[in-house]
Amino acid sequence: MGKVLTIQPVTRIEGHARISVHLNDDGNVEDAYLSLMSLRGFEKFIEGRPAEEVPRIVNRICGICPWMHHTASNKAVDKCFGVTPTPTGHKLRELLQVMAHINDKILHFFFLAAPDFVLGPDADYSVRNVIGVVKAAPELAARVVKMRQLGQMMIDRFAGKAIHPIAAVTGGFSKPMREAERVELLRDIRTLLDFSLYALDFAKSNVFAKYLEVIGELGVIKTGFLGTVDRSDGSFRIYDGKQRLMKADGTYTDFEGDDYLDYIGEHVEPWGYGKMPYAKSWAEGFSLDLDAPKGIYRANTLARINVCDQMATPKAQEALEEFRCAFGRPAQATLLYHYARLIELVYACERSMELLNWDGITDTNVRAKVEPGAGRGVGIVEAPRGTLIHDYTTDADGCIEKANLIVGTTHNIGPMNMSVKQAATSLIKEGVYDQTLLNKVEMAVRAYDP
Repeated sequence: MGKVLTIQPVTRIEGHARISVHLNDDGNVEDAYLSLMSLRGFEKFIEGRPAEEVPRIVNRICGICPWMHHTASNKAVDKCFGVTPTPTGHKLRELLQVMAHINDKILHFFFLAAPDFVLGPDADYSVRNVIGVVKAAPELAARVVKMRQLGQMMIDRFAGKAIHPIAAVTGGFSKPMREAERVELLRDIRTLLDFSLYALDFAKSNVFAKYLEVIGELGVIKTGFLGTVDRSDGSFRIYDGKQRLMKADGTYTDFEGDDYLDYIGEHVEPWGYGKMPYAKSWAEGFSLDLDAPKGIYRANTLARINVCDQMATPKAQEALEEFRCAFGRPAQATLLYHYARLIELVYACERSMELLNWDGITDTNVRAKVEPGAGRGVGIVEAPRGTLIHDYTTDADGCIEKANLIVGTTHNIGPMNMSVKQAATSLIKEGVYDQTLLNKVEMAVRAYDP
C-alpha cells in the first residue's frame, strides 16, 4: 500500500491550502492534489441586499486585493442600473485599482516569492522566509518595505482606506481629486516607477538568469491563457477591455465580458471546495490529465502578458519585448509568473502616471445620476491573481436576486493541481524526498500567488 505526503499549510501564499502527494508501492508519485479550503459564501451572502451596498461588502472577499472586488462590483452594479460613469469617475476608479496592483506586486515578489530565490530553493526551511531575506540582503529589504508602505499610504491618503475601500460608488467615484493631491501622488508614483525598474533589473540578474534551469523544469505544464486586452489594438489592460482566451498554440478568441458564460464553464472536484473554470468553447468536458488536459487555461500575470499584443506603456513594452525574445509567446514555464509580475509592476507605475497626468483627472463631475432598478450586469477587471468576474441580477427595487463570482485564483486551481503533480512527479523518486524537495513542490504553487 502506498503512502500519502501532506504539505499543510502551504506557506507564503495569500490564503490557506493543502497539498497531498500520493505515492505508489514503489515510492513514486501516483497522483497529487492541491486543496483550497476557502468557503464560497459571498454569492449567497449578498442575495437580497441593495445592489449599491454590495461593492462595500464583497471587498471583504480578499484583504490583499479588495480594490479589485470593489471596482468589479461597481462595474456590475452600473450595468444592472444602466448607468455610465462620468469620464473622471471612470478614470479615478482605474487609478486606484492600478495603484493597488503596485502594492500587490511588491508584496508577492519580495515578501512571498523572494526567499526561494534570494536564499535559494535549497536553503533550510527555517531561514527561507522574509526574515531570512532581511538578514541576507538588509538594504534591499529596507527599500522594499519603504516602497510597499509608500504605495499603501498613497491610496490611504486619497481614498481614505487602503483596505476594504468605499471610495468607488455606483455611477463613478465618491470624491474628486484636488490638484494638491494630484501633485503629491505624481511625485510618489515617480519614486515607485524608479523602484519598479530597479526591481526588474535586480530580478533579471539575480533570479531569472541564475535559476533558468529551475524555471524551465519546475511545475511546467502546457495550457491556454485568459486575460483582458484593449478593444481597439489588443494591448495590455487590467481595468477595462475585452477578454481574450488563448489556446496553447497561440491562437485566440476575443469576447465581451457579458458573454463569458458562452466561453467559460465551471467544474468542481470532490476533493476541494474551489470551483475550477474551464474553456468550454474549445473543449468537451474537463480533465487535469498532464498528457491530455481538457479545457485548461491559466490566468494571472503570465496569462496577461501572453494574451496581449503589446504593453500599453513604453518601459513595460521594452520589458515585454525582452521577455518574448527569451521565452516566446505564449510562454509556458510556471515560474515565469514571477517575471511577468515585475513587468506588470512597471506597467502599473507608468499607467498611474498617465492617469494622473490626464487633463480631466481633477474634474469635479465624478458621479453620474443613478436610478436603481431591475437588470443584469457583469463587471470584469484583472485582479493580481487573474480575471475577476462579478455577475449580478437585480430586481425592480435594485436588490440582488442572483450572483455569480469567478474570483481570480479559481481560474488557476486546475492548472495549479497540474503543476503540483508535475513538480512532485519529477522530484520524488522511489520514496526519496526531503524538505528541500517538498519546498520545490510548494514553489510551483507560490508562482500562481493563490
